[in-house]
Amino acid sequence: TGAWLNFSFSHILSLWGTQAFLAMRPVSVWQWSLWGLLPCLLCSSCLGSPSPSTAPENRAGSQGLRFRLAGFPRKPFEGRVEIQRAGEWGTICDDDFTLQAAHVLCRELGFTEATGWTHSAKYGPGTGRIWLDNLSCSGTERSVTECASRGWGNSDCTHDEDAGVICKDERLPGFSDSNVIEGLVEVRVPDGWSQVCDKGWSAHNSHVVCGMLGFPSEKRVNVAFYRKLRKRAAKASARRSKPLGRPITKLKAKPKPRVGRGPIKRLLAQRQQHSFGLHGVACVGTEAHLSLCSLEFYRANDTTRCPGGAPAVVSCVPSPLYAASSGQKKQQSKPQGEARVRLKGGAHPGEGRVEVLKAGTWGTVCDRKWDLQAASVVCRELGFGSAREALSGARMGQGMGAIHLSEVRCSGQEPSLWKCPHRNITAEDCSHSQDAGVRCNLPYTGVETKIRLSGGRSRHEGRVEVQTGGPGSLRWGLICGDDWGTLEAMVACRQLGLGYANHGLQETWYWDSGNITEVVMSGVHCTGTELSLDQCAHHGTHVACKRTGSHFTAGVICSESEPLHMLYCAAEENCLASSARSANWPYGHRRLLRFSSQIHNLGRADFRPKAGRHSWVWHECHGHYHSMDIFTHYDILTPNGTKVAEGHKASFCLEDTECQEDVSKRYECANFGEQGITVGCWDLYRHDIDCQWIDITDVKPGNYILQVVINPNFEVAESDFTNNAMKCNCKYDGHRIWVHNCHIGDAFSEEANRRFERYPGQTSNQII
Repeated sequence: TGAWLNFSFSHILSLWGTQAFLAMRPVSVWQWSLWGLLPCLLCSSCLGSPSPSTAPENRAGSQGLRFRLAGFPRKPFEGRVEIQRAGEWGTICDDDFTLQAAHVLCRELGFTEATGWTHSAKYGPGTGRIWLDNLSCSGTERSVTECASRGWGNSDCTHDEDAGVICKDERLPGFSDSNVIEGLVEVRVPDGWSQVCDKGWSAHNSHVVCGMLGFPSEKRVNVAFYRKLRKRAAKASARRSKPLGRPITKLKAKPKPRVGRGPIKRLLAQRQQHSFGLHGVACVGTEAHLSLCSLEFYRANDTTRCPGGAPAVVSCVPSPLYAASSGQKKQQSKPQGEARVRLKGGAHPGEGRVEVLKAGTWGTVCDRKWDLQAASVVCRELGFGSAREALSGARMGQGMGAIHLSEVRCSGQEPSLWKCPHRNITAEDCSHSQDAGVRCNLPYTGVETKIRLSGGRSRHEGRVEVQTGGPGSLRWGLICGDDWGTLEAMVACRQLGLGYANHGLQETWYWDSGNITEVVMSGVHCTGTELSLDQCAHHGTHVACKRTGSHFTAGVICSESEPLHMLYCAAEENCLASSARSANWPYGHRRLLRFSSQIHNLGRADFRPKAGRHSWVWHECHGHYHSMDIFTHYDILTPNGTKVAEGHKASFCLEDTECQEDVSKRYECANFGEQGITVGCWDLYRHDIDCQWIDITDVKPGNYILQVVINPNFEVAESDFTNNAMKCNCKYDGHRIWVHNCHIGDAFSEEANRRFERYPGQTSNQII
């Protein structure tokens, strides 16, 4: 036999404990509460896809540029200035920055003027390009393009010098802010949906409602304006009900309403029949759910409800993660300094194990006294809403390394978890089996309705189909498989709500495409952090594919989670490292290096299992027969030959997957068929099957040798065993593996083989 292996080294998977995901519908925000309350927002301006097809209208002179405020912590009218040019977001250096430049930028952002500006990345360092440096404006320019600078992209700054602005909280006439979500609040009670009386309604109440809807902050609403609209709508309704022929007094001309109020006006007019069910809402602002606030329900016999009041209206502000005008490249802004927080191990956005950065090292948080207030601080800090759940007991998998914080006690008002009182931990205080986690409220975007899978064996795999076009011309189509990989598959699985990506496939000939054959998207390139494929770079309406046909289109295999309880069968067959025996089953994790392998028969006789079918061993857990208990060995060796990790693969199905053109397949595993590999054929073991991996959980970063040996115990006679082994030099940095210099065992001369074994290892990721 000869071995040829297709390694998918990007598939170093972290396997986490059982995870549940609750999809957010447009109207329901919380599926369980103390009171059974389910608030919704009847939106006049609600959030659609995070990457809409049309951008807000650019002002004259903007030349296709787009602007946004980013960073944390901040208010809606302040932040780090970011500009999108040629599809790429970037920042402005603070060198020579003045209040005059801030005035121009605030007008670009839709505000009337600036009240101040900041330097030295006050709102946290940005990412990507630094578009402008030494920006010099007089303050009267209509666009930043009219200001002097060093030129686009010409800068000697770092992101520690990113400039920010503080704008006056007043909008320019005619400016539409697509990043503000406004609407009437309605609450689901046992009898149906009811409105909330706005008497005594406060910003704290809005803060809680917006948090439940997935937004980190709220914006002040002009209550007097809405009440005027309500009165005028009521008068108009009364006039329409008068008999014909009676004179109707005209309304006096009113000032032009602020932009964005028109839809609210129509909404108020449509909902004149108020159905108030709740009043006296008094939140402190730290609650994670409206039911935790002080409130009162109207009694059934209350004939007068909300006298002199109106339905409560809130205005929510999404973070840059979901802001409609944020464009295609969404980057999660990081707070300044070491007070940084991240989520790891979650199968879906807004959930995961909480990790914090201290003294340059990431560590976890102990779950002692961990509650919804602390979890909500984390969620809002990361740009989500309040917390749906505060998870304890390493529900999102055990972390590695240090445990930085314990007994975190937040009030819920803190801008960062680091601002909460906490106790520094010692080694004996807590273990990783007590790592804290969160599930956050996310805004509904509807992106999952624009993608689907077809032809797969289950709902978690298949050919990727996306919806394109505008109203009246929507159609489903395929994605070109050129350059499609794991990062793109990660985004697709995330958009589908199916969690992790096990694999991104460039050829899908084994999945039926049905009646969808048109390729509508090509050149897709993702960073892996996007929320939908729309946000990834791609060719747009111009589709260019090197290989035509529906068989060369993109496919994915997703997995909502791979907790340890999914590995019981693999553990039974000793496919995990010995340390797995002491793992926190079923919530621990294993790091697996997965790959696919092709086993070619290059000999002159068929390769058959040593034993006949009558003596094959049935394995109940996996539900198949083993024709050879040890068919392949997988090893990670140090340069001096010491084994640091190993794996093995039993032969449960030896068959002819593919053959040379003039050779016919003879062996097939289906229906307890004969097993073997015909001369001129090869067997394919895919990376997504159990034990097709090496458990590298305990392997430290360094330089190693990867070794694969077929038929290691010489159970089947062959004319030549030297081509059954393959070796590669590899470097592991704790997250990724670089492999090079791969060769079959008999491919090198003796001198070349000695040089390979004496290879000192890579000092960088550059292979020369």
